[in-house]
Amino acid sequence: MAHAFIQEKELFPPIVPFNEGYLTRGIHRVHYEQCGNPKGVPVLFLHGGPGAGIAPTHRRLFNPERFHCVLFDQRGSGRSQPHGETKDNTTQHLIEDIEALRVALGIDRFVLFGGSWGSTLALAYAIAYPENVSRLILRGIFLGTDAEVNWFLYGMGRFFPEAHESFAEFLPLEERSDLLTSYHRRLIDPDRHMHQVAAERWASYETSCSTLRSGVRHVGGKSALSMARLEAHYFVNHCFLAPDHILENLHRIKHLPAEIIQGRHDVICPPITARLLTKRWGSKARLRLIDEAGHSTFEAGIAHALLAALEECR
Repeated sequence: MAHAFIQEKELFPPIVPFNEGYLTRGIHRVHYEQCGNPKGVPVLFLHGGPGAGIAPTHRRLFNPERFHCVLFDQRGSGRSQPHGETKDNTTQHLIEDIEALRVALGIDRFVLFGGSWGSTLALAYAIAYPENVSRLILRGIFLGTDAEVNWFLYGMGRFFPEAHESFAEFLPLEERSDLLTSYHRRLIDPDRHMHQVAAERWASYETSCSTLRSGVRHVGGKSALSMARLEAHYFVNHCFLAPDHILENLHRIKHLPAEIIQGRHDVICPPITARLLTKRWGSKARLRLIDEAGHSTFEAGIAHALLAALEECR
């Protein structure tokens, strides 16, 4: 059915990186991998979160004969070290990590491919270094504004009340008026039991709201900690962006082509933001609203649209 997840056979076959390593960036070691054709079209995959990390399935979106795909775990995420670290972890640091990685790998210009927080980071990098970007393929647009963060914390509960109740009721009643501050305090607490339990509740809330089909989902382990802690860290710091930074600086990248893929029923990143971005961008941007889809990359309609956008890259 159209609202199901994409079938395994519709993705490219599993592949292993032809190269992987670490960039030392101050106290951080940033893990990266290169896949596909070293002489192909360079494309940089930017994961969501912040803190979600990359997964082997992400490689399968890219035709290994046509693309030189670079994937990396942003600071504190995935296989990057130290895991869950918030020190020296800002949007500006991530932008400079991308630039350092581009230089280290000898790549002139990337196609930037990112969804959710990955779309934020792609846009922020492109604004800082437009000359190093050939085009953007974006999904589930998030511009890093306080209004979007407030929607995530409170508004999503209008559509996923069960998940939001579980998220809010984890906290004492007197702390529920400021979910972000209350969660952030627990997530940065050095006591493992304190931060891990809070992380799993936060990550489970987000994941439960990420697809068209509802269902309370539990997320545990290291990935829950990095996603929850780093998201809260970025959110309390306004994503380390000036108000309306992306829209105010869009003139720097309006000459670049952009494919914007958005689920009509994306509750995490509502489609009004993608529409606004597209209209501000102008003729070089094209928005595809996928009717039977939510937020997830691998919902069938979203994945098919992303694969089609990649197929147009030359």
